[in-house]
Amino acid sequence: MNADTWGQVREELIETVGRNNYLTWIEPLEFAALDSGVVHFKVPTSFMGNWVARNFGDQIIRHLSQSGETVHRIAFDVPGSSGTATSESKAVPSPAQVGSPVPKATARSTDGRSGTQKQAPSHMLDEDLPGAPLDRRFTFDSFVVGKPNALAHAAARRVAEGGPVAFNPLFLYGGVGLGKTHLMHAIAWQLQTERPDLKVLYLSAERFMYRFVQALRDKSVMQFKELFRSVDVLMVDDVQFIAGKDSTQEEFFHTFNALVDQNKQIILSADRAPGEIKDLEDRIASRLQCGLVVDLHPTDYELRLGILQQKVEQYRELYRDLTIADGVLEFLAHRISTNVRVLEGALTKLFAFASLVGREITLDLAQDCLADVLRASDRKVTVEEIQRKVAEHYNMRLSDMIGPKRHRTIARPRQIAMYLAKNLTSRSLPEIGRRFGGRDHTTVIHAVRRIDELKETDHQIAEDLELLRRALEA
Repeated sequence: MNADTWGQVREELIETVGRNNYLTWIEPLEFAALDSGVVHFKVPTSFMGNWVARNFGDQIIRHLSQSGETVHRIAFDVPGSSGTATSESKAVPSPAQVGSPVPKATARSTDGRSGTQKQAPSHMLDEDLPGAPLDRRFTFDSFVVGKPNALAHAAARRVAEGGPVAFNPLFLYGGVGLGKTHLMHAIAWQLQTERPDLKVLYLSAERFMYRFVQALRDKSVMQFKELFRSVDVLMVDDVQFIAGKDSTQEEFFHTFNALVDQNKQIILSADRAPGEIKDLEDRIASRLQCGLVVDLHPTDYELRLGILQQKVEQYRELYRDLTIADGVLEFLAHRISTNVRVLEGALTKLFAFASLVGREITLDLAQDCLADVLRASDRKVTVEEIQRKVAEHYNMRLSDMIGPKRHRTIARPRQIAMYLAKNLTSRSLPEIGRRFGGRDHTTVIHAVRRIDELKETDHQIAEDLELLRRALEA
């Protein structure tokens, strides 16, 4: 491994951990050496090393492994400190990967919360299993339940018990940062703990495709088939990735059928419902909908506040001397509403900054420290953008959206666009009417009222509104 490889991995980590976390914690790391599966980084302080190991260690190992390097552990060295690289003050081990190829002699991992050693289940040590590492933070205990995700959480807990269930597959879908991956990891952790007799395989759809292509190249397709059909629980994240990839879809379809026929549990996640994944074969979409399909709705204020409160409790031990003023969490929960990852990243940055400068976390400090995050969260949706998205969604021309035609296939999407413009922008009713071909504001009022009525009785319109709102606020 060289500095160029680390440079490529750092670029990938921007997408994984978010730009704010990257700039604060990943960018300062300086690659030093890779020796016997241990990658060494130089860090300015042991505090930073401990933080990175606890919060991003597994992700760094995963990306390095995907780049072709053999890495089992990371260590952080503080330049200028006395002692050897193995001293506790200079080397900070990260949790080992669980669910990825790990030599049996080094298959013990460290629990980041208690520091106790934890033996990985024997079935996860099979070097042929192409599993992805599990994040130790993503457990049911750390998942904050609220109205938007209550059904998904209950279904995940039921599947995690490991017994027979009435729904197979379990399909979780929702936008970015709503908890799909968290629930997938939580299921895997609980199954490994309570049902060590089960062979659990968790991986991304991208990894499934990579392994299949590799099997084709190596002429080992039968071995691939036997491997994936031998598991008791198959968990595939981001299923939308295989859409449009014909050979991979074919093999996934046969794997799915084989496991279902054997009464093996399948758990899947995607960014949208099966029927809404573009270029996904109809037969696959149909099979995916034969189980339980659960939508993780966007977070509401109460859920975001609960997530922040839980994160603060987790930080108490690390930041013992820090205090947080009243109203700060409420402010963040109100202002950062679209993505839980961004919300958690903002709190992490805020605590780290307050610790470094030695100040109390006040509302003024939050506004100064998180100015870039708050500006990004305040992105304004325009009427023109709404019109384009709605026209694309309903496969109609933009000119018809603002034109005089009143056919239902055009009028209904136009009303939906007016409804979204009223609810997602600050434009007045007369101004919205003008942007829809010079229509009167009473037309806009009628459209808003009509869509308000229909979304309560028409399931398809309610789903369309939710999907469009997510796309516009993403």
